[in-house]
Amino acid sequence: MTWHYATLIEAANAIRSRKISPVKLTNAVLDRIARLDSSLHSYAIVTPELASAQARRAEGEIATGSYRGPLHGIPVAIKDICNTAGVVTAAGMAIHSGRVPEFDATVVKRLAGAGAVLLGKLQLTEGAFLTHHPTVTPPRNPWNADYYAGASSSGSGVATAAGLCFGSLGSDTGGSIRFPCSANGITGLKPTWGRVSRYPSPRLAR
Repeated sequence: MTWHYATLIEAANAIRSRKISPVKLTNAVLDRIARLDSSLHSYAIVTPELASAQARRAEGEIATGSYRGPLHGIPVAIKDICNTAGVVTAAGMAIHSGRVPEFDATVVKRLAGAGAVLLGKLQLTEGAFLTHHPTVTPPRNPWNADYYAGASSSGSGVATAAGLCFGSLGSDTGGSIRFPCSANGITGLKPTWGRVSRYPSPRLAR
């Protein structure tokens, strides 16, 4: 089976039933990112070593019967406005290109607790506002490079649509989840205010 266009639930069922391992699935997606993202520009940074370590951990846990749920062993990616301990979080800003947080954002902690595999951080407009920093190549719509790729969560929309992750986190103050999903032909959800922690994201990443 070609896994990159499987739904997250299909991939989760395959992992739980041992049709595919988290390590094999993660390696397949990392290979796809390496092949395609040089033209799509959806990732700000890819974390293959971290992803591989998390996939091995998930595989070992599942093999011993410790299954955490449908995100366990699933390769996902996170908008680069969410803190990741030890991994650059630049929020699309050149001034923060070397910023390495000491702690994870709450949403990142919860993904880790569910056993998800972090492939990397996804590109966004500068500070999650209107346009990309001049040094950033904007993500490109995978269906047509001349089409709109979305607003600040464009990297999340492009990566998910192109099969470069099985799910992604975005943020939405004025349409930044909804626009990329519409533009790239995927489904997204802007949660009810307060339902999902924004800590410690800035004001324009709600």
